Amino acid sequence: MRHNKKFNHLSRKKGHRKALLKNLSVALLTHKRINTTLAKAKALRVFVEPLITKSKNNTTHSRRVVFSYLQNKEAVKELFDVIADKVADRPGGYTRIIKTGFRQGDSAETAMIELVDFNDVMQKNKSTSSGSGRRRRRKKSSDSKVTPVASNEEE
Repeated sequence: MRHNKKFNHLSRKKGHRKALLKNLSVALLTHKRINTTLAKAKALRVFVEPLITKSKNNTTHSRRVVFSYLQNKEAVKELFDVIADKVADRPGGYTRIIKTGFRQGDSAETAMIELVDFNDVMQKNKSTSSGSGRRRRRKKSSDSKVTPVASNEEE
């Protein structure tokens, strides 16, 4: 029985799972967007978001803690220099998972995981939208009342 076993083991032993999440997180931090299976993307979100939170505090200790998870100097440098500046005012939710369908070979559900602040398309759409984000009914103005059209039935 699997009582109180909360995280997905991804059908791997602990060392293999740790290496997988480490490699996926390095790829995500360097490329800002990766395609993988939905289960791996959900496991990666739980793994990488605390690291991004830790990168907001740029101290030697936090850099060493993050490096102990990633084991990649370039990824740590990218995380603390580029990513931490963009997510400084965000209180959480640094990643977005978008389902992309099913893989043809084994019908695994695939997903794209990306860093939220690095998607230019979504930010352009958000900045061009007008209004407060709530949907309301259009108010009827008094001058746009419909006047009945006279018909020519007498002729």
